[in-house]
Amino acid sequence: MVGLQVSNILPEISIKSHRGLYKTQFIDDPFTQLNNYGADKYFIIDKNISEIYKNELASVLKNPRHIIIEANERNKDLDCFSGYIGKLSEIGVKRDHTLVAIGGGVIQDITCFIASTLFRGMKWVFYPTTLLAQADSCIGSKSSINVAGVKNLMGTFTPPNEIFIATRFLKTLAPQDVLSGVGEMIKVHGIAGINRLSEMNTDYERIINDSNVMAEYIHKSLLIKKEIIEVDEFDTGIRNVMNYGHTFGHAVESATDYGIPHGIAVTIGQAMACSYAYKKGFISSGVFNLANSLLLKNFSTSRETKIQMSIFLSAIKKDKKNVGSQVAIIIPTNDQFKIEKRLVDADESFIQFCRTYFVENGFKVYE
Repeated sequence: MVGLQVSNILPEISIKSHRGLYKTQFIDDPFTQLNNYGADKYFIIDKNISEIYKNELASVLKNPRHIIIEANERNKDLDCFSGYIGKLSEIGVKRDHTLVAIGGGVIQDITCFIASTLFRGMKWVFYPTTLLAQADSCIGSKSSINVAGVKNLMGTFTPPNEIFIATRFLKTLAPQDVLSGVGEMIKVHGIAGINRLSEMNTDYERIINDSNVMAEYIHKSLLIKKEIIEVDEFDTGIRNVMNYGHTFGHAVESATDYGIPHGIAVTIGQAMACSYAYKKGFISSGVFNLANSLLLKNFSTSRETKIQMSIFLSAIKKDKKNVGSQVAIIIPTNDQFKIEKRLVDADESFIQFCRTYFVENGFKVYE
């Protein structure tokens, strides 16, 4: 992938929240800014980022006001947080200080949750370093924490005070992590309707290979999400559509022991949702073929992954969106690609649909 040095810095985006406006700013050089922060800033840094950019972040890493966390799902477990807070306390963090998160979605979740709860609330700033975080999760206020083996069961709504997007971080991403971020971008464009989905399908190869096109789609994705989260910040209504692909996708993550990056699992989840909608007659073959073509391209490298059905089914039945014994799935419901939540019985026909989907699409299914 081309190194993403953007020639034209994109306009900032302001988002309304219950804590007031916060801004997402596109910057070219994050390192000078980070290294020049004063003594009131305390850093929570992705271990991988601290190693890749050890020279660029030299001043940050030399001072004691930082902790480094390996960005994986295990480290989002609630049991880990006493350790994080203990370390922050040891290095002197106080209520009037600001936490600075440098990393992707896992670091975002950890920092946001700490900022929401430590001293009953702190300021925090976010430098997203993954495509998924830059194009989707960085705005919207949410933190999501795993509890008792259940993904994202707890969380808060605490937006960062500022977000700084530097697309130069993306040049060191592995190809799978680029596809992971694109998966969430597909989700957002699908939510915006069939025309936006078609546009992304046309531009798919350019998005992957052209740094400026990628940056433009990051900006477009955030503008689409902004319209939704400003209406429903607390996820009680229309924001449910942002979970398109996630019911199936979270279960895929569990069934592969997180062997598939989140955004690719969500891509698979979107494809399953579209397949279910097509089989139930909600969308036409033309719309299904358009969406499916785009989604298959984005998870093609993850086909043949092993799927443990017992874990998949257990996870999908525990999804936090479920109502009673019914599974909540988010699917397209007409040929304009209107995304809606539907409750379905987790009966034998639904189970067979999931099993058949995996087999027909090249996954290795075992019980």
